[in-house]
Amino acid sequence: MPIAKRPAAVLFDCDGVLADSEGLVNRMVAADLTERGWPLTAGQARETFLGMALPDMVPMIHARCGGLPQDWATSLSRRIVQALLDEVEAVPGAVAALQAVAAAGIPLAVASNSTRDELVAKLARLELAGFFGDRVFSFEDVARPKPAPDMYLAAAAACGAAPQNCVVVEDSLLGARAGIAAGCRVFGFTRETDPRVLAAVGAVTFHSMAELPDLLGIAGGGA
Repeated sequence: MPIAKRPAAVLFDCDGVLADSEGLVNRMVAADLTERGWPLTAGQARETFLGMALPDMVPMIHARCGGLPQDWATSLSRRIVQALLDEVEAVPGAVAALQAVAAAGIPLAVASNSTRDELVAKLARLELAGFFGDRVFSFEDVARPKPAPDMYLAAAAACGAAPQNCVVVEDSLLGARAGIAAGCRVFGFTRETDPRVLAAVGAVTFHSMAELPDLLGIAGGGA
């Protein structure tokens, strides 16, 4: 069902929403941590760390693996950036959804708990940067990562929109909580996430990016 009025801006998460990157990143994290004594599959890594910023992962990893090299986070992120540039693909239907929102004249922003270098790599590989201009936010650009509202408040401000007039598109519980805390309406993308998890915090759930224009009330580019 379309929302009551067309949003003033649409604020997208990236991993699992625009970039089909979670499997790739989770495989790399799982392999690294398994070598350090915390045996994980890619699926277990996703379940453990979904939506988390790298700094918030570190205390959990310390607790299970003991000390980490001082450059662990930087080294892992560097390897992830190269893999993203080489391999990552778009979530099915994501590009068409962005095109529909842009064609309707609605500002877009992207807000991700990944590092800025990782986010820039994904947007470059998928040729999505032009949709967002300078309205691109990583956890490094705000005081607190998701689930704090900081990133979505900054994204709304960059679009010149009040948070309550924005829609956030998220696929993780932490991200949905961030959007709700910012005062935005949240659409929870359930391609890889249990819809009950996102609905429980107040997100409107949907399963395919092809549904998004209708949900936003912009199918066919109308107002």
